[in-house]
Amino acid sequence: MTRIIEIPLWALVLILAFAIVTFASHFLFPSVRWFFRRRMQKVVAKLNTRLTRPIEPFKLARRHDMIQRLIYDPEIAKAVEDYACEENIPQDVAFEAAHRYAREIVPKFSATAYFGFAIRLAKLISRGFYRVRLGAFDEAGLDKIDPNATVIFVINHRSNMDYILVTWLAAERTSLSYAVGEWARRWPLRTIIKSMGAYFIRRKSRNALYRKVLARYVQMATEGGVTQAMFPEGGLSLTGEVGQPKMGLLNYMVQGFEPGKSRDVVFVPVAINYDMVIEDRVLVAAGIGGHRKFRLRIRDIFGHIGRHIWQRISGKFHRLGYASVSFGSPLSLTEFISGMARNEATDPTMPLANEVMRRIRKVVPVLPVPVVAAILLTSDTLSRTEIEAGFASLVDEMEGSGAHIHMPRDDMNYAVEVGLRLLLARKLIRLKNDTYSVNPDEREILGFYANSIAHLSDDIALFAPTASESGSTSKT
Repeated sequence: MTRIIEIPLWALVLILAFAIVTFASHFLFPSVRWFFRRRMQKVVAKLNTRLTRPIEPFKLARRHDMIQRLIYDPEIAKAVEDYACEENIPQDVAFEAAHRYAREIVPKFSATAYFGFAIRLAKLISRGFYRVRLGAFDEAGLDKIDPNATVIFVINHRSNMDYILVTWLAAERTSLSYAVGEWARRWPLRTIIKSMGAYFIRRKSRNALYRKVLARYVQMATEGGVTQAMFPEGGLSLTGEVGQPKMGLLNYMVQGFEPGKSRDVVFVPVAINYDMVIEDRVLVAAGIGGHRKFRLRIRDIFGHIGRHIWQRISGKFHRLGYASVSFGSPLSLTEFISGMARNEATDPTMPLANEVMRRIRKVVPVLPVPVVAAILLTSDTLSRTEIEAGFASLVDEMEGSGAHIHMPRDDMNYAVEVGLRLLLARKLIRLKNDTYSVNPDEREILGFYANSIAHLSDDIALFAPTASESGSTSKT
């Protein structure tokens, strides 16, 4: 037992390496995970005391456990079997595909990252670029929501800034789990976004197995009470108007829902509007081209970043006008389906989507630039007095129909000044001999902003740019 044994150095190193790995995996790593998990639980407990809607246990479950629960769900097992038969492949290959989809979809929420880093960054970016204002806010309706209900924020999609604005403004009430598209799967965004509780979706995928895995995850999250945020239009608006809804995620949430038996689902309509959408030229160009391929050249991106940094350093940067977010009247799925039953309706998905979009359109904030843009598109040249008169007329009409108007400083003349100043700074309009006119090369950009409020007034016609008008939209 005490004899000296000689072994080669490489063998000693190998034995020590195995010993260290074994010690770490059996003793050290579990202790470290336990330490951080206990610390996270304390953070969550503290957060839940101030949140209107506490963070749900489903969201705090270990990612590995959630993936296992998802892929061994009976409905997924049936889908794997069907997929294997259809594709004529072994079931273990189909199961591995489902496992891969589950790992791609299931997030890894971190309360510390969300409330410690993301919210502060969202607030900094939002206030750094815009004068943020809260528009319509149905506080009474929001307060009446059943604490046990699952809340889904449904949002019109105007800019990638939408994620940032809503995340910050909802932070006092809850944490949001977003459905995000393929753009967010790139490194390093992938890790950051997953830590914030977002889940990835392949919007254009027609793979039946993938769609089933996604559907079951959405249903499990909804049944688990996870507060979610979604963009029912399925993508950024290319025309500026609030578009038509896509049925995908809404349909998943409605499938299998039984009023009185299932946890109620409450949809909160959220409407966003901007005096300037950062991506407006890219979006309009894509709309004119009839595709969703956004042309963003690397040199243009770095050029914009460089100019922005220089403007910040030199003190020449001015914020991009106002950004406003409105929260409309909540819609209970239980009450909606019960009401439809009396009308002998069948599948509630389409009527539900239409009602949600109607409520979103109703609370779209009215800002200076969209109103001024709508007025300037009605004539070749207008004086300041004519613009102010048109502004007052439009505002009166929209207020009469219940629209929420953001009037800077409660001064209509100042609101006109804000709108004109921002449009002149971007050279979208021209000023000559005390009259204002639309820059012909920028007409479709003005239409993009006017369209955002066109549904609120009979005097604003939807602007539809044509390919011949796309002069400046290729610029980024």
